[in-house]
Amino acid sequence: MLEKIYAELDTAYEEMVDIRRHLHMHPEPSFEETKTAHYIRHYYEQLGVDVKHGVGGNGVVATIHGERPGKTVALRADFDALPIDDQKNVPYKSTVPGVMHACGHDGHTATLLVLGKILHMMRHELSGTYVLIHQHAEELAPGGAQAMIEAGVLDGVDVIFGTHLWSTSPLGRIDYRVGPFMAAADAFKIKIQGSGGHGANPHETKDAVVIGSQLVTNLQQLVARRVDPLESAVLSVTSFVAQNPYNIIADHAELSGTVRTFTEETRQLMEREMQRVVEGTSIATDSTAEFNFMRGYPAVINHLEETMYLKDVAATVPGVTEVYDAPAQMGGEDFSYYLQKVPGTFFFTGAMPDGEVFPHHHPKFDFKEEAMLIAAKTLAAAAINYQP
Repeated sequence: MLEKIYAELDTAYEEMVDIRRHLHMHPEPSFEETKTAHYIRHYYEQLGVDVKHGVGGNGVVATIHGERPGKTVALRADFDALPIDDQKNVPYKSTVPGVMHACGHDGHTATLLVLGKILHMMRHELSGTYVLIHQHAEELAPGGAQAMIEAGVLDGVDVIFGTHLWSTSPLGRIDYRVGPFMAAADAFKIKIQGSGGHGANPHETKDAVVIGSQLVTNLQQLVARRVDPLESAVLSVTSFVAQNPYNIIADHAELSGTVRTFTEETRQLMEREMQRVVEGTSIATDSTAEFNFMRGYPAVINHLEETMYLKDVAATVPGVTEVYDAPAQMGGEDFSYYLQKVPGTFFFTGAMPDGEVFPHHHPKFDFKEEAMLIAAKTLAAAAINYQP
């Protein structure tokens, strides 16, 4: 069975590349992916696959029923792009100014579409049901996963698998990890209110720039002095805005940034301690501040049995040369919501390109397209062999 699927995937590889490049040339940002959603829907409709659209927003779900009863396996791919200008010099460069697929979601979509086509072709030889979740808006919280789950995409699902083409891992490598794999991704904003004045008379002011600078320094101590050294956390102040002419001391400023954690306990600790630091700094500087902590995606927590199963299956897949127990990543992913509802695992498929390697979300990001074939075969093997 799997050998037939592998052979069909090999035959359909050029189609996979064509789909990926078409999507790369016509990207749409999060929550605006109407044409992409229509493309996915039309692809399945032309095949005669049972497909639903408008699921939780722009989501599309295809369902393939095997000839015989069995488990229900969900496979997920995201399809939104990023607000980044494509700076690559390639024939399939984005045609949309300021928008590009800088994270491989075009490849995820092409991978699952072609795999879905082949599963449909071989449905008479399959057991169980295969739910192909094409998710919108992974890149922008609140994301598309929650809304699609609320719309029922996981109803009756026994297990879910997902992969991310990973440009910094070598081609042929599958990266897996049991437990926390990607971090909770939260944001914060701090609005500082001081008292401005002339730059020549700082003693008559409550300088919002100085207050903000103290806050930046004080916040940096939280990870070093409040978080258990055996736990992981990141606190990054990524924006400090206090726009004034050179001779005016600012009366207000705004800080914003991100917090990354792996456990709910550490997540709550960071929120609580940040609030305390903001309040304490305000008292010390006789100013006021408004603190907002915006929760984003929870951490991706891979299930033990399903992850070890994926590890064993991946080792048998043609093209896989290494199955690697990877370190956790501080990046976020709303695949986490699926894993809160059903067993499953999320893994990386090595896709390092030839030549210079650019990280995800870089304007020159690209990946080795052969990785899509490895991803498709790994997902196929996981789905076909799975027994609940």
